[in-house]
Amino acid sequence: MQIGTGFWASKVLLTAVNLELFTHLARQKGQSAQEIKTLFQLKCTDRHLYDFLDSLVGFGFLNREGLLATARYSNSLDTDTFLDKAKPSYIGGMLEMLDNRLYGFWGNLQDGLETGHAQNEVKNGDAPVFEALYNDPVRLKGFVNAMTGMQIGNFMALAQAFDFSKYKTFLDAGGSAGVLSLMVARHQPHMTCTTLDLPPVEPIAQGTIEQYQLSDRVKAVSGDFFKDDFPPADVISMGNILHDWDEDHKIQLLQKAYDALPAGGAFIAIEAVIDDERKQNVFGMMMSLNMLIETGNGFDYTFSDFNRWATQVGFKSTSAISLTGPSSAVIAYK
Repeated sequence: MQIGTGFWASKVLLTAVNLELFTHLARQKGQSAQEIKTLFQLKCTDRHLYDFLDSLVGFGFLNREGLLATARYSNSLDTDTFLDKAKPSYIGGMLEMLDNRLYGFWGNLQDGLETGHAQNEVKNGDAPVFEALYNDPVRLKGFVNAMTGMQIGNFMALAQAFDFSKYKTFLDAGGSAGVLSLMVARHQPHMTCTTLDLPPVEPIAQGTIEQYQLSDRVKAVSGDFFKDDFPPADVISMGNILHDWDEDHKIQLLQKAYDALPAGGAFIAIEAVIDDERKQNVFGMMMSLNMLIETGNGFDYTFSDFNRWATQVGFKSTSAISLTGPSSAVIAYK
């Protein structure tokens, strides 16, 4: 029953994020339910607003002093850090996309399983997800923010956990806003980094680089990683890229990375890598189902899968590093 009603809990959180409740409470601490009701022009009964806010208290997103009409609400420490849009540590972009897009599309999971077809915008005759995103600046920015929020903890962890001492140059293929390159540059002062993505993303990445004031060692370039050769680098990474594609395209991307690396170079994939026994990383398996919803053919994979593909391409050895939560970096050495 807890899992079956799980969408109740998720929608409570996603609604709060979409209202920007946590951002408001970061500025105006100790708000009453009535003040919140007036600000957001909510027409529900007072009792239902208490239910909504007190659920967020029960989940740990809000703190509360008093009860019902006398209650005053404020953000918890983690909420204030990670769900205030005014802070650079904001990770709610993914939550926004879950609410605005994926919540509805996941209602079509059974259709996806029965047909094997994507269940997002294409179901209504729209363009495939990536084509549509890159042609709509507003949606593209939302997608980029979602990917940044979802991965920034992994990027920070990788930049410190991977041994970069033997390398000088780094390329993040499909680098979105460029945050992984920036984290590597920040934590590894000897590294020069390049973030590569399609032309509409380059201005977004350039803006992020300027924000971090690391333009001396990080640059953004445009390119299509299927059509163009990868710029050569000692280390090449892909964050949540391989899982977008079927097996043939995964191997093609691994081959392109292999061809661009020098002997001894490393290819790193950051994903919700599924455990080989397929029992523990349930998030990874649900992320794979999300790829069914989004792409039809994309899927997440195990370390054993990655080893098989890397060996087929010609890499000499592989390893894995646990990052944050259910995510890992799997590494292939040339």
